[in-house]
Amino acid sequence: MSTPSGPQAGGRRTEAPAAASRRPAARPPAPSSSLAGGADQSPVTLEDVARVAGVHYSTVSRALDPAKAWRVGASTRRHVETVALEMGYRRHMGASGLKRGRTHTVGVIVADLGNPFISPVLRGLANRLEEASLMPLITETQDDPARLSRVLNHVLERRVDAVVVGAARLGNAPILMEVASRRVPLLLFDRNVPQTGLPSCTHDHRQGGSLAADHLLELGHRRVAQLRGPADVSSFVDRGRGFSDAVAAAGATEIDVPDVASKPVLDEGRRLARMLLGQPGGLPTAIFAHNDLMALGVLDALAEAGLRCPGDVSVMGYNDSPHVDRVTPPLTTIRLHGQELGRLVGEMAVTAIQAPGQIPVSLTLPPSIIIRESTAFPREGEDPR
Repeated sequence: MSTPSGPQAGGRRTEAPAAASRRPAARPPAPSSSLAGGADQSPVTLEDVARVAGVHYSTVSRALDPAKAWRVGASTRRHVETVALEMGYRRHMGASGLKRGRTHTVGVIVADLGNPFISPVLRGLANRLEEASLMPLITETQDDPARLSRVLNHVLERRVDAVVVGAARLGNAPILMEVASRRVPLLLFDRNVPQTGLPSCTHDHRQGGSLAADHLLELGHRRVAQLRGPADVSSFVDRGRGFSDAVAAAGATEIDVPDVASKPVLDEGRRLARMLLGQPGGLPTAIFAHNDLMALGVLDALAEAGLRCPGDVSVMGYNDSPHVDRVTPPLTTIRLHGQELGRLVGEMAVTAIQAPGQIPVSLTLPPSIIIRESTAFPREGEDPR
């Protein structure tokens, strides 16, 4: 985890300021075995730290405030930080927020906390916020678009300094615009809603879909299918377009699946794969699932049908979620750089909070392909069924 840049980051040296050295200062009390502010003692205040450090209250206030520490000389600041640390002082974020009209929190709304792709995104986001002395308040919509409005209201009631949303669907544009009108910084990540014009940090999913198709085409597959994610989520729409455009440009055949996933989860991948395998006509030699969880559902459906991967049908996922290299066979997938995505959207949130008049610039990250053992050259001969 990243090291905080707050008041305790200045090391453990006890160099006293020149002015304080001319008069004796009380020695800091030995640290208590209980937490500062516990049931058996009163919280350590700025006045307490000032008295022990031998400096004015206002000097301590500035030295221990990341936004104002630069106004205090380095030697004095280190001395105050050391005394505060030894006394067990803890900054009162609530009181500080009341003075500035800030809570030092950022609302983070994701679609599904159970999706393994989300973990590295949240880690990168939390690390960047921590560096700016901000804390994420994380919640989910369970990928239910009707819940987004309620979750947004719950988050805003907690007076967060900004909101970042990774759960938006295209139909959520009106509620997003209503929230943006409240002058609370609102950012989108992973899923964009282009008609809102809100700042966003996403991957180039159209390129990702094209990379998937190109890989299968280069292996020699000419009959392919894709299992699509929800039709009202921009990232899945773009993946589908990128894949279909590349297949059509190569003159190959894309076998249509007459439904899309309601949510990008394993059960939906299995359901769509069963639908595909039950259709009349020949099997595809390769299947591209719109995320790794759906691809795992495809592997289940193939096993149920007595088909081998990749011997009979190649399977490809999307996201490069944790542990997909440990399934059998290890999954070929499109890698999205989740932790970097989180770090960048965290940087955008920090900018929006610290410089309210500066609109963060939207960012798009390139995906890459990770080739493993679930894709291979197509089987020669007749339909394996």
